[in-house]
Amino acid sequence: MDRHDERMDLTRVQALRDLLASTGWVESSRRFARSLRDSTTEPGGLLLVGTPQSEPWHLAAHLDDEARYGGRPELAPTLVRWNAPREAPPHLRIGFERLEAARRGETLFVVAPDAAPVPLLERLSDARRVGATVLSMDGGDAELADLAHDRLVVPTVQPAGEADPSWSGRSALPPVDMETVQHLVSLAAGEEAAPRSRRDRLARLLERLSGPAPGR
Repeated sequence: MDRHDERMDLTRVQALRDLLASTGWVESSRRFARSLRDSTTEPGGLLLVGTPQSEPWHLAAHLDDEARYGGRPELAPTLVRWNAPREAPPHLRIGFERLEAARRGETLFVVAPDAAPVPLLERLSDARRVGATVLSMDGGDAELADLAHDRLVVPTVQPAGEADPSWSGRSALPPVDMETVQHLVSLAAGEEAAPRSRRDRLARLLERLSGPAPGR
């Protein structure tokens, strides 16, 4: 995805402001990010994995940024890939054998906007059995619900007339996509004991999504 694909017009920026101010997504993302921070204690122990159709490249980059900004090296993720090319740099050719080596004290963070395939579910189950923490950000996968210690559901479609329980029991909330929630979670994960002002953090979020302001 290039920068053009990430740009937002003013209408979407205002919609994002409304989303942050008036829905339960900020609270939900902070709760989930707290689980991420609490479960991840060692550098290299945060294993981030997607599905064959969707690798969480942008979330990996944003968490790496937050690890550096906040002085939390344990938040810098290890991106686990399905089919890593052999010619890729070492940190970009880590395959599923890394999940097989997961141990207590490590965190497997799966991002699954589509259904998690059986091989991934099996490795998550094995990792949980040996004491690793499993976190999931998904579109409502029932299999992941049974495996995850904590979970943030981002519905791709909300049935008409029904309020999704992941939206804090509220109805008629504005839609939100997986990419936006990933930004919210990565920002919340990097919050420090004395966090930046909300204005500064919102400015950084908007810059991520819409590009830097003119003249920067």
